[in-house]
Amino acid sequence: MTLDRIAPTRRPEGANAGTQRWRELLFVHWSVSLDEVRALVPAALELDAWEGRAWIGAVPFRMEQIRPSWLPGALALDFLELNLRTYVHHRGRPGVWFFSLEASSWLAVRAARVGWSLPYWHARMRTERDGARVLYASSRRGHDARFDVDYEIGDALGASAPGTFEHFLLERYLLFAAHRGRILEGQVHHAPYPAHRARVLRLEQTLTAAAGLPALQRAPEILHWSPGVDVEVFGPRAT
Repeated sequence: MTLDRIAPTRRPEGANAGTQRWRELLFVHWSVSLDEVRALVPAALELDAWEGRAWIGAVPFRMEQIRPSWLPGALALDFLELNLRTYVHHRGRPGVWFFSLEASSWLAVRAARVGWSLPYWHARMRTERDGARVLYASSRRGHDARFDVDYEIGDALGASAPGTFEHFLLERYLLFAAHRGRILEGQVHHAPYPAHRARVLRLEQTLTAAAGLPALQRAPEILHWSPGVDVEVFGPRAT
């Protein structure tokens, strides 16, 4: 099936459901066989492979000024977030399936679980930056699901060109969730990520094993970093 990877990048018509700022994102990616992922993704979703392999991404970052459209800006939330994901398509629309999402805000966890049926978890999280070097640590409360990375930001790459591997990994604007036997779809809109190279100095994690995936103790195949984007959120809606 030929997927239209450009249509989801366009802004949906009408008012958004909320706005967010995503800052200092690290994209860590490993490849695995399709069989290692298939049982963990709803049958209604097709795996979106690159060169015959499924890709697992871990994305730690900062969330700023998170608010639904009806909430005054003064009450917006700032917190740390980390998502574990793979890539799928549904009825010809490519997007993201989340195995788990960690957040340092208990309120954000509850709101996302109720409003979006997403597998959010409350975690102890911290990050520090010294020039181009960044430390980011997350530990899920009450569970052995940890992610601890020490990395270095590299040269700027700019926006990813359509058709490239970088565009396949980074430019994802649809998310899918399962709720009472139905697939929900949400959409985000933002400018293309201004991407940089990145280099991991140390990475220890049990997040993938906690999700039922391979432990993935090997070095990731590819990394990217972005200073961030301003985001509009639309949905969710049943498909």
